[in-house]
Formats: sequence, structure tokens, C-alpha cells
Amino acid sequence: MRSRTRNAPAGSPSRATARATQPSASPRWRAARGVGISQTALVACHPFGPRLPAESVAHAIACGLRDGGLLAPGICPLPGAAAGDDVRELLDALDFDARMRDARAVIVGAEQLRERTLAGSVTFEIATRARQRGVPAYAVTRANELDLFDARMLDLQLILQAGTRKALVSVGVELARLL
Repeated sequence: MRSRTRNAPAGSPSRATARATQPSASPRWRAARGVGISQTALVACHPFGPRLPAESVAHAIACGLRDGGLLAPGICPLPGAAAGDDVRELLDALDFDARMRDARAVIVGAEQLRERTLAGSVTFEIATRARQRGVPAYAVTRANELDLFDARMLDLQLILQAGTRKALVSVGVELARLL
């Protein structure tokens, strides 16, 4: 049996590219049709101090997730939120809800998790939105000062600690095993 192939005309996308951009390639399209659970995670991270900006934290965790066998996750670096920032407006500007619905799980990175600073924070809002939409949420932090009750209130599946790039990659590998 011979297969017939045609080269795409010059200037047009190849067949493989065209297939990859069709709606069927989208996790939202698959989920809407019951085709399966997304295999990607969404990594939303704050900076872990001046030496680990949000992008570096998110990429280190993503590297660990890939090393652990998962597909490349969505990356959502978050700015260091100052008091008075409108958290909902920030997440809406990042199209966070749509990205979260397309994910298998949300991994939120915050330099510190403290009960007294949690209310009104981006971390709290992400965990709340994930719980309301049935998306499991995990946290990665440099310093965890939450007690079990506070962690339960956020409905975090697991809180892992890491303070260096190498430790963040290791945490990503560990999370890949759980997801």
C-alpha cells in the first residue's frame, strides 16, 4: 500500500503545522468534548527574592515537571504584589481562569506562606479559584509558616519547600510523580 503525500505550497504552513493549530489540539477543545483530562499543569509563581525572579522560579519548577515526565506546563509569572493591588484585576489581565481550566493542576509558588499575610493575596485568590473549579492546587514556597488548619482552608493538596533553583527543579520532579 502506497501513501500519497503532497508538499504544501510555498508560503503556506505545512500539514503538521496546520494539524497542530487546529482546535482539536487545544486542551479546552478536548475537555469540552470529554476527550480526556489535560496532561499539563499551570505554574503561577511570585519571585522568591531578588536572586530568584518569578520567571526563574516558574521555569525551574517547569523543568522539574518535564524531567519527571509531564508535558511542558503553562507558565504564569506573577509580579510581587504590593499592598492595595487589585488581585482579581491582575488575574483577569493574565487570563488566569481560562488557563487554569485548561490545566490538570495549578502549582502556585510564593516566597512565604503566612496566615497573617494570606488574606487578600494572589496566592489565596488562586487557591480559592482552583478549589471552586475543582482543579487541584499545590504550593511551593521558600518558607511555610501555615499550620495544618490554614493549609486545609486553602485546600492545598501539598505544600513543598524549596529555596534554590536546584531545589525547585527537584520539587517539580516530585510534583510530576503526584500528577
